[in-house]
Amino acid sequence: MLTLTRLLPADASAKVLTTLSLTASQRTRSRHRFLADDGTSLYLNLPRGTVLRGQSLLGDDQGTLVRLLAKPEPVIVITGHSPFDLIRAAYHLGNRHVPLELAPDTLKLEPDPVLEAMVQQLGGLTQVHAHLPFEPEAGAYHRSPHAHAHSHG
Repeated sequence: MLTLTRLLPADASAKVLTTLSLTASQRTRSRHRFLADDGTSLYLNLPRGTVLRGQSLLGDDQGTLVRLLAKPEPVIVITGHSPFDLIRAAYHLGNRHVPLELAPDTLKLEPDPVLEAMVQQLGGLTQVHAHLPFEPEAGAYHRSPHAHAHSHG
C-alpha cells in the first residue's frame, strides 16, 4: 500500500503513478484508505484539516506522485438573471453554512430540496441539476498548506 504524506500544488507536467478521483466529501478526509482509479491501494496520512483540491498532487517519502481529481457528482448549478441575483443567492446560502462553489457567473451546491425551494423563492435565478466536479470554498479560516505565515513578533 502506498502511503501519501505530502500535499503539493497542481503541476500539469508532473509525472504521476496514478490518479485518485474523489468527491468533495471524500476530499475532506486527511487520513483514510482509498483505491486509486487504476486499483492501486492508497493510504492518505496528511495533517488533520487538510483540504484537498482537484489537480493537486499527493506524494510519498520516496517522491512517488498521485494526481488528485475532483470526481463528478450530483450538483445544482445556479445562474442569475443579474449579478445582484447571484450575490443575493450566495448570501442566503452562505447563511446556511452549506458547501458552496463560487464562480463569476454560477454557484454550485449539493442537491437539497429545501435549499432549492429557497433559491426558487428568491427569484431571478435558474437552477439546473448536473453531474460535475464540485470544489466548494474551503472557508474563511482554512489555512492552505501552501500559504505562507506572517510573523508579527
